Amino acid sequence: MNRTQLKRSSILRMALAGSEAFDQDGHGETFILRAVKIAAVVVLYWFVSITMVFLNNYLLDNRDLDAPLFVTFYQCLVTVGLCWLMQLLSRLCPGVIDFPSVRFDVKTSREVLPLSVVFICMITFNNLCLKYVGVAFYTVGRSLSTVFNVLLSYFILKQTTSVHALLCCGIILGGFWLGVDQEGMAGSLSWTGVFFGVLASAFVSLNAIYTKKVMPAVEGNIWKLSYYNNINACVLFLPLILLFGELGRLGTFSRLSDLGFWGMMTLGGVFGFAIGYVTGLQIKFTSPLTHNVSGTAKACAQTVIAVVYNSSSKSMLWWTSNLMVLGGSSAYTWVKSLEMKKTPVRDTQDSAKEKLLPEKGNLGV
Repeated sequence: MNRTQLKRSSILRMALAGSEAFDQDGHGETFILRAVKIAAVVVLYWFVSITMVFLNNYLLDNRDLDAPLFVTFYQCLVTVGLCWLMQLLSRLCPGVIDFPSVRFDVKTSREVLPLSVVFICMITFNNLCLKYVGVAFYTVGRSLSTVFNVLLSYFILKQTTSVHALLCCGIILGGFWLGVDQEGMAGSLSWTGVFFGVLASAFVSLNAIYTKKVMPAVEGNIWKLSYYNNINACVLFLPLILLFGELGRLGTFSRLSDLGFWGMMTLGGVFGFAIGYVTGLQIKFTSPLTHNVSGTAKACAQTVIAVVYNSSSKSMLWWTSNLMVLGGSSAYTWVKSLEMKKTPVRDTQDSAKEKLLPEKGNLGV
């Protein structure tokens, strides 16, 4: 009888406080407090991510300034500045802010350079896709990252994919083509935007592969990687800005001395930096799988907000294409998580670490 009561009290205790909420002395957070914290983190992630996409769309859709490379360059510059600021604050408030101390090293910068080339292609094509297709179609236009993950994993890493995961990719592809077809029928399709979306998806996948390769050069620290990656990106963007004639467009831009314009530009960079932090925070308080589910739900909400904001009218098949893309992506994440449980612990830990990387698809994920 005592044993039964003990079991019941243990179950009740876990239900009220969560299995991980107690320390060895039996003290810890209540279930409600932990739930509130998780909800706050998820809301913060949604707010930062959705705001970042709409803010970048506003900056890139500026008819007076057609300079997407400069916009992206400036946001990378802001990220470098914020890394320096965070280092300074971590020294002044070591118990409050935890940020690695980074001193620029040419050798490390050179080792990160291949990733930086992929990185600037990723964020540039990402922004160009957002510029031409808008926020409403952005989820579908940039939906092939999972498909490219499978393809590049096979051709570069020689890793095979299960039939169930391939079926999920088939659903995503079907949703993509249906979305393109419906945008075309509505007369709002931008093939340029679709082209950049496909390229962005490919480079998002390449970025994940190269990130894993260069992580040892920065001692596995994602913030050090972000620091070097953005410094390299700033240098690489300068000749591209000159080559594509954006410097001349900047010279004739009427709002170049407008503090409001620079404020919005800087805010875009701040949100780009913040998405890396809130992504890691959401995974820390939930799990990589929950983070991916949250990201999928966020993309759905983002699409609805864009359609309502623009007072657009979309067909049932258009919405179906979005649901196919989001459903296929969620199913793929679920299938991979099940497969991960069957692999050795070491592989599972490595996969989880990969998902902790900031979404510095950044400027529009």
